[in-house]
Amino acid sequence: MPDFLRGFAQSFSSLDSNSLGNLDKLYAPDVQFRDPLHRLNGLPALRRYFGQMYASVEDLHYDFHGFDEVGPGRGYLRWTLCFRHPRLARGEIIQLDGCSYLHWRERVYLHHDFFDAGALIYEHLPLLGRLIVRLKGRLA
Repeated sequence: MPDFLRGFAQSFSSLDSNSLGNLDKLYAPDVQFRDPLHRLNGLPALRRYFGQMYASVEDLHYDFHGFDEVGPGRGYLRWTLCFRHPRLARGEIIQLDGCSYLHWRERVYLHHDFFDAGALIYEHLPLLGRLIVRLKGRLA
């Protein structure tokens, strides 16, 4: 497992609402962050995003289980996000599989997450969730 990706994953998985100041050790000041729901530019925007995320969920943690360096300063992390939200899935633990594509020098300057946004939120809403699950079943 590449040293940079291993160190990043260990540091990232130890983040919580009280340690967001450590983001500047992981990310460059001009970091670009993307996921299916957000496009953020700069460390202050990323810090606000993570602050809001940690404030709205409980028991949030990442389990990293894949580390693939694809070139100098580029690689993928495969992960499972586990969290609990009081208004989703009746407050039960939600698990979401995804991966992150990273570019780095000394710190990450591009972080692009890939995951199923429906599996993150929409499938866990009371009425919409049943509809999405049914549609997925029909398309399979």
